[in-house]
Amino acid sequence: MSDLPPDPPRLRAILTHLERQIAETETVGLYLRLQCEEVRKALARASSAPGRERPAQRPGPRRRAPAAEYLMESKSGPADPLPVVVHAGGCTLRQGRRTPSAITAQQARIVLTDTVIGAEPCPVCRPENKLGIDLA
Repeated sequence: MSDLPPDPPRLRAILTHLERQIAETETVGLYLRLQCEEVRKALARASSAPGRERPAQRPGPRRRAPAAEYLMESKSGPADPLPVVVHAGGCTLRQGRRTPSAITAQQARIVLTDTVIGAEPCPVCRPENKLGIDLA
């Protein structure tokens, strides 16, 4: 891109546009990665359903995964009327039919502040307060 305009106002406008495009692309990428994780979980559940062969497991103590800092309940499909909901990691309130995905604090900020995703914070654990963001 060597044919950039020489004046600061147009360069600032181009920079603002490019930064907005980068932010939107990151948000869509995050959302798609989280949806892929949901599909992987559903595939694992379907693969281990009764009547299917299970892979051999090593004997030994089961280790519990560390508690997630934040959790996100995704939509179960495009027609799901329930919103995407973000919880603080220790919250026990869930919609029930959706398995939450573990997400980082940065991902939680993006999901809660992006209008395309339209996620809502849990009304009980209030993750936006822990993240220090104002959604008003």
